[in-house]
Amino acid sequence: MVSTDTYRNLFNLEGKVAIVAGGAGGIGSAICEGLAAFGATVVVCGRTGAKVEKLAADINTAGGQAWGVELDILDIEHVRQFVPEVVSRYGSADVVINCVGMQIEAPAEEYKEEDWDRVFSVNLKSAFFLSQAVAREQIPRGGGKHIHISSVRSLLGIHRGFIGYCTSKGGMNLMIKQLATEWAKHKITVNGIAPTFIRTDLVKQYLEDPNFYNPLVARIPMGRVGEPIDLAGLAVYLSAPAADFITGQIIFADGGVTACQ
Repeated sequence: MVSTDTYRNLFNLEGKVAIVAGGAGGIGSAICEGLAAFGATVVVCGRTGAKVEKLAADINTAGGQAWGVELDILDIEHVRQFVPEVVSRYGSADVVINCVGMQIEAPAEEYKEEDWDRVFSVNLKSAFFLSQAVAREQIPRGGGKHIHISSVRSLLGIHRGFIGYCTSKGGMNLMIKQLATEWAKHKITVNGIAPTFIRTDLVKQYLEDPNFYNPLVARIPMGRVGEPIDLAGLAVYLSAPAADFITGQIIFADGGVTACQ
């Protein structure tokens, strides 16, 4: 019989170090708090130093371990320098979670080249090079976990000007599968979480518009949009030993949207 402690340790993150990009955002902050609650040391990264430092301070005050660092993952060279700094400070970089994303809305026939490039740089290019920088540290150390926040719109179109967002998130899904395939031999797992609309500042303008919100919720079998904490448990699971045999998967946290299309 497997011991009770063995099962309990499936979700034990003590001794693990997690880098969370976009960590002070609506989704990222819930994930950081969740990881810390299960024992991980959390490196909270974001473009606004005051926000990441405050979240890290709040986590530390609550009894967790966190370090708030100003980091723009669009600065790839800085990312390449930063990840070894984390390893030097803590001894490892076991988990990386990418919560960074953006949307520029415009009809496809009017979409500007500079907007396309900006959305792809934020949503896809930076995601890959962040994973690459972390993997370079994990490969000689025997493995790790990578989690990227994708979107239900990586699979489904929408009657709005989301061409850049949807296409970049679709690319992210295939990137996840490719990295999972290449890095499995190094015991690195790579997975994605694809939510429907989550109540954060990023989509506040849409959720406050009844003409958008009401039809949206009507299509969600569970009758509501998501909350950041809905993703935190998934992130903890995918970061933990419980998910050691899960890789290359996109988990749709969407209240059943994709189940009924």
